[in-house]
Amino acid sequence: MVTIRYTGDELWERIERAVEKIRNRVERVTAALERAGIGHALVGGNAVQHWVAQVDEAAVRNTRDVDILLRREDLPRVIEVLREAGFQFQQVSGIDLFLDGADATPRDAVHVVYAGEKVHPHYPIASPDVEQYEKIRDTRTLALESLVRMKLNSYRRKDQVHLLDMLEVGLIDQTWPAKLPEPLRERLQELIDTPDG
Repeated sequence: MVTIRYTGDELWERIERAVEKIRNRVERVTAALERAGIGHALVGGNAVQHWVAQVDEAAVRNTRDVDILLRREDLPRVIEVLREAGFQFQQVSGIDLFLDGADATPRDAVHVVYAGEKVHPHYPIASPDVEQYEKIRDTRTLALESLVRMKLNSYRRKDQVHLLDMLEVGLIDQTWPAKLPEPLRERLQELIDTPDG
């Protein structure tokens, strides 16, 4: 049984602090990479937030994951640049990430996705290039079609939820499957046809 420890203003402050930490992490990482002239793009749930907010702020879903798309050959320079911004490079269970400070856990990290590579061998397609981005509030955010392809590529439960959010606000619609290769086309069509599962 969970004990209720926080209520009222203290509860809201904890929630706001959690969201602010993620926003701060995104801004510090992307600003450091931008200043250094290193190609990158924000991907994952935070990129979905940036796109969904363009249409309907009430549909924005918070996410704790910060995912950044990089070129593998840039990693040594990225390690140096992000170390100066307070991040420490680590590999955890085969995943490259940057911990946000010396006492951080993988929950407080920036996860790296490599451009032109498959995140997992069973994924149908490789990740896009870092140059497929749009500038949204000074942040290089993965272009919408590339982001949709990445979400369909991994197709975990949270990816499906993000895709359903984009469908709900009209960022993507029934014309999109025709743009996609199999099996991405089939996956998106399934979400369109059966949004409730």
